[in-house]
Amino acid sequence: MRKNKQGGALAIANTTHPLNENIREPQVRLIGEDGEQLGIMSSKEALEIAQERDLDLVMISPVAKPPVCKVMDYGKYRFEQAKREKEAKKNQHVIEVKEIRMSPSIGENDFMTKLRSGQRFLAEGNRLKVTVRFRGREMAHTDLGRQLLERYARECADIAKVDKGAKLEGRLMTEFLSPKAQTPAKKQAPKQEKSKENDNDAET
Repeated sequence: MRKNKQGGALAIANTTHPLNENIREPQVRLIGEDGEQLGIMSSKEALEIAQERDLDLVMISPVAKPPVCKVMDYGKYRFEQAKREKEAKKNQHVIEVKEIRMSPSIGENDFMTKLRSGQRFLAEGNRLKVTVRFRGREMAHTDLGRQLLERYARECADIAKVDKGAKLEGRLMTEFLSPKAQTPAKKQAPKQEKSKENDNDAET
């Protein structure tokens, strides 16, 4: 066990296992730093072995009979564990909900631009919320919005499935699409358009 300049125990941040002098069980089963079985002994004897090797005594299985302890460099262990967790988070894809907004009177060219943007979002592995907003007298023709959303879903059928079908809430009609699990994101991604449309696009 390493000592600080004052001779006391060196504190290890984020300790999640009983360490060194905090291990007070009458007997423990000790494992060496290389995994060798050192046998059953008192916690005092186990700590002396760890100190002789300038390492820590760490309880890794407190529920065992007797508890299992291991000789290790606990600071190095925590560092490597934190590094692995950071790498795992880095490689984890965060699923976002992107939104495409349209009006029921949207033109064909604008619809295709919105469609390509939505397909790109889906190909990247994100969920997609497609919204049609009705204004004024357009509320009398909500069937047009439903047809628009149904068409949008059909156009995305190769790469996406419908999570929630078209539903009217107030002046907004929405549907949710999710990418199909078997769809390789990179292969399905359409060519980049010059349009800079994103999830904060203004309505067309």
